[in-house]
Amino acid sequence: MYAFTFERPSSLADAQRAAQGGNVKVLAGGQTLLASMKLRLASPEQLVDLGGIAELAGIRREGNKLVIGAMTRHADVAASADVKSAIPALAELAGTIGDRQVRAMGTLGGSVANNDPAADYPAAVLGLDATVQTTQRTIAADDFFQGLFTTALNEGELITSVSFPIPKRAAYEKFRQPASRFALVGVLVAQTDSGVRVAVTGGGSGVFRHQGLEQALGKSFTQAAAAAVKIDAGALSSDLHGSAAYRANLVSVLAQRAVAQMGG
Repeated sequence: MYAFTFERPSSLADAQRAAQGGNVKVLAGGQTLLASMKLRLASPEQLVDLGGIAELAGIRREGNKLVIGAMTRHADVAASADVKSAIPALAELAGTIGDRQVRAMGTLGGSVANNDPAADYPAAVLGLDATVQTTQRTIAADDFFQGLFTTALNEGELITSVSFPIPKRAAYEKFRQPASRFALVGVLVAQTDSGVRVAVTGGGSGVFRHQGLEQALGKSFTQAAAAAVKIDAGALSSDLHGSAAYRANLVSVLAQRAVAQMGG
């Protein structure tokens, strides 16, 4: 490691001020940032740790929405009775992230802001049509994720919470990369008031909605309908863990399993 300045503000206002400086990185759970710093892939001169800001953590029900603070740990989402009751698929998803140590330290806001192409939470945010609340505005999920490690966040803009509309039902199926436990492919299927949404993670340069599956399942919410959709491998990634064709097959299989889990 190398020399840098470390700040741990106790209020959101102080964190906002600190995050405006030059060459500053915000530290949430640190599961990605600290590893990047060790490898010199990131070399900030100042770290602003959000861990001391109590208002950024917590889970609450607001009408037909579940609001989760940005600094809420994965383990807390997985164990929450409110989450298990309102959106069981979200609790199950949180419980599959990494290992126990990662779940104890990693945060919702950190994962969403980082937008790793194989992360689990982006599939939940996009698939459940959530909204991301920041220190500046509210951003719809469809507008938030913009590609490989890229989001709509401005420089110095901090996520404060994510609001998940409670779906009629939802399920998340994931094929884990054995070493990292990231999703080689993960598929979240949700029946919402506005229709069926299908979000895929691990398949390409970032999380995305699959229009073909959404249209097919909107007409007939069955495994057969999902199986009949041709998944285009041309838009998917290929690496040492799996070819694009293999990932395309996984998208189809996992979508069918999610529908089956939901009783379709």
